[in-house]
Amino acid sequence: MKKNKLMALALLGSLTMGLLSGCAKNDSNLTTITLALDWTPNTNHTGFYVADELGYFEEMGIDIEIIEALESGAESVVASGTAQFGISFQDYLVPVYSAPQDEQLPITTVAAIVQHNTSGIISPKELNINSPKDLCGHSYATWNLEIEQAIMKKVVTEDGGDWNQVNLTPQYVENIGGAFESGIDAVWIYYGWDGINTELNEIETNFFYFKDYGEELDYYSPVIIANNDFLENNSELAKDFMKAVAKGYEYAIENPEESARILANASEGLDVDLCIASQTWISKKYKDDAACWGVIDEERWDAFFAWVYENGLCENEIPSGYGFTNDYIDDGR
Repeated sequence: MKKNKLMALALLGSLTMGLLSGCAKNDSNLTTITLALDWTPNTNHTGFYVADELGYFEEMGIDIEIIEALESGAESVVASGTAQFGISFQDYLVPVYSAPQDEQLPITTVAAIVQHNTSGIISPKELNINSPKDLCGHSYATWNLEIEQAIMKKVVTEDGGDWNQVNLTPQYVENIGGAFESGIDAVWIYYGWDGINTELNEIETNFFYFKDYGEELDYYSPVIIANNDFLENNSELAKDFMKAVAKGYEYAIENPEESARILANASEGLDVDLCIASQTWISKKYKDDAACWGVIDEERWDAFFAWVYENGLCENEIPSGYGFTNDYIDDGR
């Protein structure tokens, strides 16, 4: 999952809109709906692959096309109508929802894939970085992004450390073990993929979650976004699509190993053992303590955006409850 896509979001307001936000029938008379991933396939995306393999989309008269997003991110692909749905993250959406009304990308968040923020900081165990303050005197691989560094400064400072004593090393890390060997002491990761991978490679680490250092940091990451015109003009089709997606994630919750194999078989190059270990871990996180998979809590959604605005990380305040809806989630009511 690449954080450097955030830098491109600042430029997205200048993109030309007007590509089709609808969808067409294919040769099998199914309606094709396109999903733009945030990056390469991983266990954040398993529910879509399960729903496709087990025929849940077909039951709804849908054929799903899954594409990997461009460097500019799924946000621009969905906003343009090239894809009707996509994968994003609440922190990626700050520049979208805080932009002036006439410059905002036409996208709405329709579901939370994982109920709580599973990102945090990983480090070699021998360095004894047990909490944010322990980062002082150590190197941290930064993307040089404003929100990223503001979050880091918050957790280090409020834990009693001096942010100025953290050595920032601009570097995008793809290989955690290799980064440690090169002298990087700490990396921001999502534990369900990179953390599990260090376990499989028998790399001893310490890890702390951002959500444990402030309720406002328990933001939604990742989420499903949708094109506004598509939602307005194809409401029932969008609901059918999301019913199939929810069924896919519910299956993955109950059948992690089989679901992991479905993901690995559908995505060339994925390591089956990593998929199984990651899926076993993340399947417990999809729904977690929520009433149903996918639902977004408005208070928690608002708390992150409020913190962003209060800390000067966006020019315009994002209104309460803005940018998301639970209307496409079947909560049993």
